[in-house]
Formats: sequence, C-alpha cells, structure tokens
Amino acid sequence: MTEWTSVTGAAQLARLLASQSWQTRTGPGGRRPPAYRALADGVRLLVLEGRLPVAARLPAERELALALAVSRTTVAAAYEALRSEGFLASRRGAGSWTAVPAGNPLPARGLEPLPPEALGALIDLGCASLPAPEPWLTRAVTGALESLPPYAMTHGDYPAGLPDLRATLAERYTRLGIPTMPEQIMVTTGAMGAIDAICHLFAPQGERIAVESPSYANILQLMREAGARLVPVAMADQLRGWDLDRWRQVLRDAAPRLAYVVADFHNPTGALADEEQRRALVEAARSAGTVLVVDETMTELALDPELAPAPDGTSALPRRVCAFDPSGSTVITVGSASKAFWAGMRIGWVRAAPDVIRRLVSARAYADLGTPVLEQLAVHWLLSGGGWEEAVRLRRDQARENRDTLVAAVRRELPDWSFEVPRGGLTLWVRTGGLSGSRIAALGEQVGIRVPSGPRFGVDGAFEGYVRLPFTVGGAVADEAAVRLAAAARLVRDGVRGGAESPRSVVA
Repeated sequence: MTEWTSVTGAAQLARLLASQSWQTRTGPGGRRPPAYRALADGVRLLVLEGRLPVAARLPAERELALALAVSRTTVAAAYEALRSEGFLASRRGAGSWTAVPAGNPLPARGLEPLPPEALGALIDLGCASLPAPEPWLTRAVTGALESLPPYAMTHGDYPAGLPDLRATLAERYTRLGIPTMPEQIMVTTGAMGAIDAICHLFAPQGERIAVESPSYANILQLMREAGARLVPVAMADQLRGWDLDRWRQVLRDAAPRLAYVVADFHNPTGALADEEQRRALVEAARSAGTVLVVDETMTELALDPELAPAPDGTSALPRRVCAFDPSGSTVITVGSASKAFWAGMRIGWVRAAPDVIRRLVSARAYADLGTPVLEQLAVHWLLSGGGWEEAVRLRRDQARENRDTLVAAVRRELPDWSFEVPRGGLTLWVRTGGLSGSRIAALGEQVGIRVPSGPRFGVDGAFEGYVRLPFTVGGAVADEAAVRLAAAARLVRDGVRGGAESPRSVVA
C-alpha cells in the first residue's frame, strides 16, 4: 500500500507556486532567501493553507526542476529541507509525498456545544446553529401531536420514514424540476445519520473517500471513525468552489468509492458552485465510477437578496446537483431540517435511486431502525403548508443581519484578518493574518470566547492559519466577540502559551 492518496503533477505544482510568487518572496529584513529555501517555504505554505493536500505525491526532482526552470540541485535541496521539517516523506520506489510534522498537536475533533447554563460569560462560536424560529416550532409540534394518534396505534418503526413525509419531500424535488418518487426518499436522523448510513454501505473500512479541502469537520471525523481513507481535494479559492481539473485528476488517480461535497454555501468557506461546475463534477464522477454524495443542508440559506427564493418559488440559485443525474445512479443527495429550521429538529433525508434506498433501509436494521415519529410529523406539518417558507425566511433574515454585523466587527477590530463575505450559509472562513488558528482557539477561552481552528476542517493538519466564525450571534454580542478575538490574537502575538484545544466531540 502506498502512503500517498493523490498526485500533483509538475505543471500543476508550478502553477500553485507561481500564484504565491515564491521566487520573489522576502524574508526577515527584506532579504531574499536562497532559491531552495524559497521553494521549500512555498511548498510548506501550500500545505498549511490546504491548497496542496497532505499525502499528495510530488513530482520527481527532474520534472519539477524543468517546470520551474531551476536546477535539479535546487529542487533536491528544497525537498531535503521539507523532509527535515516534517512536511515531506519519502520511500524508495514510492516517491515523495506531502506531510505535516509528526509532533504537531492537531485537534482531531470539534467543539462540543455547551448547554446554555454552562456558558456564563463565554461567547460560544463553536456551532453554526441558531435558536429555533418561533412561533413555527411550537405550531409544528402542536400540529404533530394532533396527527400522532393513528401512528400511536402502530409499532412506530418506519425504517424508510413516514410515507406522508417521503411523499412530501419527493414532491418538493419534483417541483424543482427533478422528478422524484417517494421510493427515492429515505428519512434519517439528521444529515449525519444519512451520511453515516451511506458511508457504511458504500465505503467500508479502508475505502477511499474524496472530500473537499477544507470540509465540514463533523463529517470528516465520522468518516475517519468509519475507517475511511480521506483524499482531500483543494478548493479553487474561498468562494469560487471546486477546482474541476483537480477533481478529475483525483477521481481518475485515487479512484475513490465515494466523494462528499457541499455545493451550496459550503461549510466552512461559504462557496457556491456554479451550474457548469455541478454538471462537470457529476460527469467526472460518473466516468470514474464514484458515488457523489451531495450535502444540501445549507441550500435554503441564501442570504443575498438576489439569490433568495421569490414568492412563486423560483430562485436564482444554480440547479441542484441531482438535476444532472435525475435517476440517482451517480448522485446521492442529503438534506436536513437542522440548519434551515432548527438543529434540535433532527430530521434528515436521502434522495437516491430506489435500489439504493432499499439497500440503505435494509442496512438500517443494524443501526437505529428509524427516525422519531413525532419529529417527522412536525417537519411534515411544516412542509405541508404549516409555515416552512415563513420560518426559513425568518432564519435567512436573522443570519443575514448577524453576518453583516460580525463582518463589520471583525474588520474593525482585526483589520489584518482577511476573508470573503459568503452569499449564504452560516459561516465565515477567516485567514488570521499569519497567526496560528489553533493557538487563537486555545487562548480564546481565557478571554471568554470559543472558536474552532482551521485544522478541524482539514485533513491531517492543513489550515493552521484559519478560524471559522459562524453567524450565530448579532448586535452587541457580535461586537464583543470580535473584541475578544482581537484580545486572543494579541496574546498569540505576544507569545503567551495556552493549553491545547479541548478534544470535544462536534462542530455543528
């Protein structure tokens, strides 16, 4: 078995290095380092920023020397410097591949959401979840209770989901121009339950799964614990979404059994893939025989007014990814009420080909048997004219206001931090001006703020220079959050030592 999971060609690496002007960078005192040192620093920065995946095989010294128009001696010295620093590993016959230093303490998990009574004066930015929209939650639960008696006369186990909810979800896809039968829907316990079932069915232990880099921290951890070998595919940039050339290469070379992507308001970057990217990725996955798992949990959270759904239901958003694979043979779609409505409403669903749904339902007998009936009835009540659109509109308005307040506060208090303002979703992906995101997270709790660091959203140590900020607070609390982040950043600059991040369980 090889230690690398993807391949970076000489021309591709040369383009990545050119984008950061590696040959003209200066060091301390404005001096230009030797060519080999500049090259090593360029590759190291690409790894830390996640633009060059960990475990990516690098080109041979001679090939890279030709692509960069430098001597082979320069490349050999750069590779040796990277090996000595832990950013490159090599084995005779297998080549050299990117790595991260073995002694670098990496957070393997996320931040556990604290119960309200435990927060006190702490501002918790660990979870991208907002309070429930009222009065719609209360109305939905009341409506569910009124609908419950007939179901209470049964055993209560519906492994595929309540028939009425499956039909309603299928109808919603059909109205979007994606003909869907109830037999193509399975209701799950949240999106996490859906993806867990898909991974166990399609990618048993040891299988490769291609993932965006960065990606949703909880899903990465779920896949690791399932024994999957993750193959990171770097995003094109923060908001443009996927790098299709890189995706095609990974699907061809690594032959992953599954690929997991978030096309709409990606968590954590907020990227929105355009329609042509969606079509091309489906075609590439179909050609490679890879099952494409598309997470739509953020789809309804379009915050820019021009993207929000019109009263007649039309939208300026690109078509759903499954529109380019209507049979569901290549694309498996995962949706959820948790982000668009409330995280406490643990209802998710899968849309796929009927035979895939049957296999998932059969496998469920060894997992959770089914999803709580009362919560399914509440979501069905909402989707069947009980106020889903009004509740989600309120959620969008709240998230938009929070986003704008947080953006202004961070720009004011931390002018050297950089980010792109996403057009939707719930998260801001922030570059921390050269500071360690892990140290900011560790020291942040000392000044009263919890925030997840970038490495939680990468594979094996990338994104050390980032933090994720969700739009979960607004007004004066958002202003104070930025003040406390600035205080944590000053501690990092001053060299104050802090404990490692708590190895808690989830980043929502």
